[in-house]
Amino acid sequence: MQNKSLGQHWLKDRLILEAIADCADLQSTDTVLEIGPGLGTLTSVLLGRAERVIAVEFDETLASKLSGQFPGKQLTVYNQDILTFNTDKLPHVYKVVANVPYYITSKIVQRFSTCTNMPESMTLLVQKEVAERIVAEPGDMSILAVSAQLYWEVSLGPIVGAEWFTPPPKVDSRVVMLKRREQPLVDPAKQKVFFRVVKAGFSERRKKLRSALAGGLAMEKTDIDTLLARAKVSPEARAQELSIEQWQRLAEALA
Repeated sequence: MQNKSLGQHWLKDRLILEAIADCADLQSTDTVLEIGPGLGTLTSVLLGRAERVIAVEFDETLASKLSGQFPGKQLTVYNQDILTFNTDKLPHVYKVVANVPYYITSKIVQRFSTCTNMPESMTLLVQKEVAERIVAEPGDMSILAVSAQLYWEVSLGPIVGAEWFTPPPKVDSRVVMLKRREQPLVDPAKQKVFFRVVKAGFSERRKKLRSALAGGLAMEKTDIDTLLARAKVSPEARAQELSIEQWQRLAEALA
């Protein structure tokens, strides 16, 4: 029985599971980290393609069943919360593939963007709207889009309708692919100031940037005008309209 408090919805259609694995571009030498394997339907497909699967399952009953489900296969199961799982246990090169509970998506992206042992890529089946938010372009940006695109090259995969899940969720899902950049778009030493400015800008999305930054950074509007001019960003703009490069210029102007 699924645990509703964990946001579990089972996906059993083999063709859809194969399509998710296709998006992950798995090789026979790969190690895969699967988050929340549940009944093991995706695990089965991953084991058929990769050399080894490491599965992290929060539900104790499901974790114990999964261990004995694939005898003779290179499967390691940890009964842990993925948000506190030590990624240093993993090999230096690995890929994440997962059907992720909707409520935890942003935290997973953040966790694997900032951990010391980042995956080579992440292929996640998430709520459709969240997938589309991750790959958004200037005009429709969010803190999630900025923070994901800082570390990853992002693209969308197929849509999976709610009817393919048991029980059906209230919304459709979509695959999103995140491929690790060789270097983040902002130098790690400058990221604290960068995110301070981004969070201030998004603190009041409906307001123009001049007002949002003044409130979020606790600065006078005249000083914000100077900051925006130095960064060559319009004071009439709103946070969702800015590119990462523009946020970078604002952070450098503030620093």
